[in-house]
Amino acid sequence: MQVEDLKVRFDERTVVEGVNYTLRRGETLGIVGESGSGKSVSTLALMGLLPKNAKVDGSAMLEGTELLTLDEAGFRDIRGRRISMIFQEPMTSLNPVQKCGEQVLEMLKAHAAINTYDSEKQQDGRARVIELFKEVLLPRPEKIFDSYPHEISGGQKQRVMIAMALINHPDILIADEPTTALDVTVQRTILDLLRSLQEKHGTSIIFITHDLGVIAQIADRVMVMYRGKVVEQGMADDVLHHPQMPYTQGLLACRPPLDSRPERLPTVEEFLQGVKGCEKEVPLPLTPSHSPLISVKDLSVTYTLKKSLFGKPLQTLKGVDGISFDIMEGETLGLVGESGCGKSTLGRALLRLIDHSSGSILYRGQSLETLSRSEMRALRPKLQIIFQDPYSSLNPRITIGEAIGEPLRVHGLSTRTHSLPPYGGTPPSLGGEPEYKKATVKEQVLELMEQVGLRPEWYNRYPHEFSGGQRQRVCIARALILQPELVVCDESVSALDVSVQAQVLNLLNDLKRRYHYTYLFITHDLSVVKFLSDRIMVMQKGRIVESGTPDELFAHPQTDYTRTLIDAIPRIN
Repeated sequence: MQVEDLKVRFDERTVVEGVNYTLRRGETLGIVGESGSGKSVSTLALMGLLPKNAKVDGSAMLEGTELLTLDEAGFRDIRGRRISMIFQEPMTSLNPVQKCGEQVLEMLKAHAAINTYDSEKQQDGRARVIELFKEVLLPRPEKIFDSYPHEISGGQKQRVMIAMALINHPDILIADEPTTALDVTVQRTILDLLRSLQEKHGTSIIFITHDLGVIAQIADRVMVMYRGKVVEQGMADDVLHHPQMPYTQGLLACRPPLDSRPERLPTVEEFLQGVKGCEKEVPLPLTPSHSPLISVKDLSVTYTLKKSLFGKPLQTLKGVDGISFDIMEGETLGLVGESGCGKSTLGRALLRLIDHSSGSILYRGQSLETLSRSEMRALRPKLQIIFQDPYSSLNPRITIGEAIGEPLRVHGLSTRTHSLPPYGGTPPSLGGEPEYKKATVKEQVLELMEQVGLRPEWYNRYPHEFSGGQRQRVCIARALILQPELVVCDESVSALDVSVQAQVLNLLNDLKRRYHYTYLFITHDLSVVKFLSDRIMVMQKGRIVESGTPDELFAHPQTDYTRTLIDAIPRIN
């Protein structure tokens, strides 16, 4: 495919300008850049998937076919057969009312002429989908075929999307952040899978990502985009080891390092301004208070997979299997493990968002399971969560100002004296009373918006008007408006590009130091958890298999599982 002078405009705004590249058969082109740089838009234009107000100019020739002039019927013949796409957001790209296997089978029916009423061909199609589910390492593929999207994890949804894109063996595969939601071991497996399928079928791949470590594992050539333009392009080794532009240098530098623990992560903005960030190593100190905020004893969470006609459980699955640990007041406890190991289940069980089947959870010595519904509701302001997906955890019909202030109204705190302590004020849990001031809900929201890096004039904007990183800041502000003591961060930076991720990680550290927050930080990214955490727990199949300080864990892992996680981290060699 030959792309020349590609331009995309939405009304009067140009979002992609002058993009040129050649994609050869069997080659992988990596497109790198921050959210909003035009990576996805430039590839959606090749498949006719842009909204009606988009104006596309230039040329994109696919073996004699001009893609940019095709009508809808022409694109329908191309999509899924010659060019296929793995979309970025598996949470919102799958149909919530259709089973996962049926959605993949639908792609096969559209291009392989499977007769819906031919039971034999239907069975052949089902077998082919299940086999592909096995190739992308989905557990219990027969079960997932008949599962709805809400019944599987975010990483499993992404693997369903990958299977959907590969089912017809397309000539060109556009992979738009295909491994963002996946843990490092599955990420490596998916990259190996894409390479093997590429070698087997001669597939050309356009791999879109913000992670240059991933690009180093798969790309032959790299194209770096910034604000709709290509700022650097060349062979992967040249771009990754000898970047010429400050923007590329910033993308390389802002990922948390594995060989050190800097006080702050550099950001792309600092490189563009000529500031290289803080290189000084300042290990994050453990909390001065050694009293546990949360104590967990022999906690188990069991899911019922199958019931009898009379409701008796016939098949169960232990999401969390008899684990015990303490979260010390004021520390950041990292929880790391593969997708499906029970990390999110544990985080939700701690907050009693889901019920546990056995064991105990103590908050400041008080048993949470003995609390009534009204008593638990009164405690909720102290226990908050930042969800994984900023796109689906905000109500699209209310402004961000309303969303951030809603917890105050829900808990009846909008009329009392309630505000965050001023910068440098004494945190409540360290002794001394902070000087609160009387403030309206809007004043409190505006104050917190400023602290998390959101402009006051954005108060009346809706979620769709923001990037993923900005939406995650809204979610962080919504969780912190109640001044919680424990914040569960459930994969809260996994969907963000590396530059925005650096900003959010710096923000979480700043807020921790300022207000003495306690974090349970759930992630599959070991480089992130090493930078942020005071202690790390490694979880596998519902159990804690290892724990220790970040330096101890990385220098001397005690289990093969931990070594596998560390070895699978994408690096630029």
